Amino acid sequence: MLRVPSIALLLITWYAASLFAGERLLPGPEAVLAAIVAEARSGALALHLAATLARVALAFSLAMVIIILAYIWGGLTEAAAIAAVAVNKLPNTIVTIREGARALDPALDEMARVFAMPRARAIRHVVMPQVAPYFAAAARSGLSLVWKIVLVVELLGRPNGVGFEMGIAFQLFDVTRIIAYALVFVAVMLTIETVVVQPLERRASRWRVRTA
Repeated sequence: MLRVPSIALLLITWYAASLFAGERLLPGPEAVLAAIVAEARSGALALHLAATLARVALAFSLAMVIIILAYIWGGLTEAAAIAAVAVNKLPNTIVTIREGARALDPALDEMARVFAMPRARAIRHVVMPQVAPYFAAAARSGLSLVWKIVLVVELLGRPNGVGFEMGIAFQLFDVTRIIAYALVFVAVMLTIETVVVQPLERRASRWRVRTA
């Protein structure tokens, strides 16, 4: 419920700041909305957004140095971009899952042995429910990081995507298009987190609520 007042406050602050900064340095919300509509009607917004979301779905992380090295070693290719993102996120994912494995309740494991539960069934009903919240946390933290990094990957070496389009707008000093693409992409990622990631995280943790 706090998101609505926060968004309203952001829009008011943005509009007030645009009056002082001027339309060229900081376009107002109405100018950015008009740019979003124009890009959507031309089909460019959907095209570049789809390209970026495809990379987000296939990749999980990145660091600036690895991106540059990946492009140097692998060329300005799609595979190099995805590999750079994945290599950077993988260590954080491994650490998160490892902490989940360390947090396993030995009493539940002992219960499975006492009841002579088959190993496959024990993994499914005893181990995985305990580790699932850590998988969900890794997915959520990865999503919050990967979309920002993918924009940098596209900015540095891809011929399409939201990052590429923002790079072109930067060269043209088109602040309106930069903000328009950024807002649309952030809105899409927040929607994915709210509609997909958060429900999965709650579902993965529901057994803890029942046993609390």
